[in-house]
Amino acid sequence: MPRRRPAVILLCLILSGLGLSACATPPPARNLEKISYSERPPIRLDVREIEIQRAYQPPNAAPNVDHLFPVPPAAGAQLWAADRLKAAGPLRRARFIVREAPVIEIRLARSGGLTGAFTIEQSERYEARLVAELQILAEDDRVEASVTVEVTHFRTVPENLTLNERLRVWHQMTRSLLDEMDRQLDATIKEALTAYLVL
Repeated sequence: MPRRRPAVILLCLILSGLGLSACATPPPARNLEKISYSERPPIRLDVREIEIQRAYQPPNAAPNVDHLFPVPPAAGAQLWAADRLKAAGPLRRARFIVREAPVIEIRLARSGGLTGAFTIEQSERYEARLVAELQILAEDDRVEASVTVEVTHFRTVPENLTLNERLRVWHQMTRSLLDEMDRQLDATIKEALTAYLVL
């Protein structure tokens, strides 16, 4: 028994070391801000129901990266519609359609030689575009009125970006797109669809 004690102690030290190493490893960046527009005043439409559709189908392949986002812009736009658009009438229908929501990754050229070796450069550029349409439909499915907005957002990132930092950048891009879409649609609906608003 005494001969085994050093081996037991060594095993305990090894296991303790592994435990400390595991604790020192930072967890994935998942503490991302929840995207919600429920705190914004509802846009009350004189319709009996609201349909939310996604016409955009991501290719799920390079150079597109929108499918890798924590919240893809297309999904974020649908969340916006669910939060802000409210049915408040007896007739007609409204249809919110996400037409386009791609995010393209473009590799940037880097400096060579000593300059490139000692400089942290921008390595990728992300170009995002979001197109959304709101239609007011008569009972016979005829489009009585509609508004469309298009918003864009661009961002470059440095070559030393970690995966967690990249996820945060992508999440911020979605939020920036949606905030601009929210601003534009709020103003455009109030201007062009006044007849279909319930105040």
